[in-house]
Amino acid sequence: MSENRPLIGILLDHQASGTFSSRPHYALRTSYFDAVWRAGGLPVALPYIADAGPEYLARCDGLILPGGFYPFPARLYGEATPADETVHPRFQFEEGFTRMALDADKPMLGICAGMQVIAAATGATLYRDVRDGLPTDIDHLDAAPAEEAAHAVTITADSLLARTLGVTELNVNTAHKEALRDGLSGLTVNATAPDGVIEGIELPEHRFCLGVQWHPEFFAAAGDPNFQLFSRLVAAAGEAA
Repeated sequence: MSENRPLIGILLDHQASGTFSSRPHYALRTSYFDAVWRAGGLPVALPYIADAGPEYLARCDGLILPGGFYPFPARLYGEATPADETVHPRFQFEEGFTRMALDADKPMLGICAGMQVIAAATGATLYRDVRDGLPTDIDHLDAAPAEEAAHAVTITADSLLARTLGVTELNVNTAHKEALRDGLSGLTVNATAPDGVIEGIELPEHRFCLGVQWHPEFFAAAGDPNFQLFSRLVAAAGEAA
């Protein structure tokens, strides 16, 4: 691998307090960074500095919007904004930054919550809890540990996702309660679970923009189809550099 690895910016998660520190801090699992490095990219973490957004985009060749459990604004669920609503620091930064990245046609991979943010940036709304919003017998939140597959997904043939993974059927893990609902005209749905829950999206007008509802970073070993999500992101970022 050349020393000039494509620079892949990875957004961080945020906690006001937790086991790491009683004060506000950033955190993210190492598996995201490890997968990017093994795929040939140079991973860098991006903190929520609003004024730095344009410089992040200028310096990064590609982006990953990772998963995370944090509250979205009520409007993403098609609900009125409560008078006392406080927007989570991650979403405060991530929403505008994602729109800038889309406008710049920056190669991007959204994972779980990151997929939902990409969709929301194009006008989509979410189910607050898929267990209430859809008839389903799949436990999308607690079906199995993240290291284990929980259900199958069917992937649209000839989609960017199918070409990236090299398969049209895949067993995936799951750890989410929100799911995409309406306002999907700005994107293409490319994967679904057996109960109809949307598991993958792509933006065909962009050179590389994929979102998956599962967590491929737990299965990003060489030879696993999930690894190709990181490899193709890095390749697209290298072409864009």
